[in-house]
Amino acid sequence: MSLKLTLLGTGTSHGVPEIACQCLVCTSTNPRNKRLRTSAWLHDEKHSILIDASADFRQQALQHHMRRLDAILLTHAHHDHIGGLDDVRALNATSGRIPVYVLGSEAERIQRTFYYFFEPLAQRGGGIPDIDLIKVPAFHAFLVAGISVLPLLAFHGTLCILGYRFHNTAYLTDVKTLPDETVDQLKGVDHLVINALRYRQHSTHMNIDETLDMIKRIAPKKAYLIHTTHDLDYDAVNAELPEGVELAYDGLEIEVSGE
Repeated sequence: MSLKLTLLGTGTSHGVPEIACQCLVCTSTNPRNKRLRTSAWLHDEKHSILIDASADFRQQALQHHMRRLDAILLTHAHHDHIGGLDDVRALNATSGRIPVYVLGSEAERIQRTFYYFFEPLAQRGGGIPDIDLIKVPAFHAFLVAGISVLPLLAFHGTLCILGYRFHNTAYLTDVKTLPDETVDQLKGVDHLVINALRYRQHSTHMNIDETLDMIKRIAPKKAYLIHTTHDLDYDAVNAELPEGVELAYDGLEIEVSGE
């Protein structure tokens, strides 16, 4: 089996460019400095799995000609990662009811944010996506359309969130720290997609130096940095990164191999 992991968006909750900002990155003409909110799509001709329904999901789905979805894997319930859930309803016609996998502690937040998904038709009035919210614990693999997915515990500040490993590839975003068990489960991956917010410290996200230290611990063959702010110019940062590490960009495709 050979799938592609397409990075639909690689920016933070603001996206890049940021509204009203006139910095060099926000006004850059380099298309790789244009970053929609972070999400990804694992797919081939037979499979279609979305990782986070970002606030830019509609634009991302149209741009990449998404026709159907087998499932959605959510990392956590912050708006930039779930804001596009309502737009999933456009894919129900081709996909039927879509399972949405999420850490149990985050499911309640989704139910509060999208309260109308769970109300009787007479109360909500309009259309809603036909989804099945499924709570999953960390470190217990499950099958999605025949693909083994391992959810991994991570900490977004003090908030428990999920990353995911599938075959030789792992995807983590909004991480500040990782428990040792997650690091152990990540060792041996060929491709590691992981957040690196900016150069300066942040209370709930790893910065460049922290991410590079984590990459050394995990030792993937290749690492791609996502969830990046307008502080990071694509060409300038890539010129400084060590071999095997690169700043990701919207539309980047990674070959995922497995059984």
